[in-house]
Order: sequence, then C-alpha cells, then structure tokens
Amino acid sequence: MEFEERLRDRDAWSAGDGCSAQRVLNLLGTKTVLLVVRECFYGTTRFEDFASRVGTSAPAVSRALKQLEVAGVLTRVPYREPGSRARDEYHLTDAGEDLLPVFLSLMQWGDKYLQNGRPPLSFVDSDTGRPVRVRVTADARPEMSSDGIRITVNPAWRRGRDADSGR
Repeated sequence: MEFEERLRDRDAWSAGDGCSAQRVLNLLGTKTVLLVVRECFYGTTRFEDFASRVGTSAPAVSRALKQLEVAGVLTRVPYREPGSRARDEYHLTDAGEDLLPVFLSLMQWGDKYLQNGRPPLSFVDSDTGRPVRVRVTADARPEMSSDGIRITVNPAWRRGRDADSGR
C-alpha cells in the first residue's frame, strides 16, 4: 500500500481511537466472540447450541452474545416450544452478515497457512459449486450472501486424515 503525500510521515499522525481496525478488534477481539460469529454463519441460533459448539463456558458465550447484540451484529428473536417457557434465538443482522468476508478471509488464511494444504471445509457457491474466495479487488462484481454458500467437507482433508491414521 502507498500513502498519499500528507500521510507518508507516519510519526506526524496516528490512527488512534478513530482507527476502524482497532474498533473492530475491540468488538471481535476474543476467541469466543469470533467463534459465536462463526456459529451464526453455520446456522446456530440457540444459546445451548452456541455453548456446546463454541466449547467454552456458558457465561463467556452469554457475554459474547450480549456484546454482539449491543453492537448490532446480532438480534434476539423470541421463540417458544410447546410446553416450555419463552426463550430467545440469535440471528445475524445486516451488520452481522457484512462480516462474512471477514470470516471467510480468516478461514482462507488458516486454510493456507495452518492446515498443511488440507483445510477441513470447503465453501462453494450453492448454484455453481465453484469455490468461494475473498480477495482484494477493484471489480464491481456483485457480493454473495451467506445463504448462497454451501459448506462441504474438503476431500483432500478427508484423504489426509485417512492417510494419517493408516486407513
């Protein structure tokens, strides 16, 4: 990246509290919060499911859900099963859906650098089956939403696990 002339002297200015990246990290900067967002994209909506799938304490999940709700990333929607008390489900808002490229970028980076060439999941276009990737571009192509993406087990990951276990 290249700075415009007046920004080239990095000692003369600071992004400080106005930095959007810093604000995002303040919101999403814990493992639990990021895993709750992941679960939302995977279709999880109920507290008990978040707690079991994120693999942390119920209070930590509760704090993460509240933090995301206050920030406008999630909204609570009441539901009631017959014979039970009313409870809430959590759904992504438009702001939450707009985190899809952030989530997929983190996954792509992890797939490339942390999975030995064998990522466990593949994200593909539901209509075409083509891999979904996040990239920096000046293209004007339309964006996809999470409901246009199908998640599959990556065959290379499966073969690698079978080979590692001697199958």
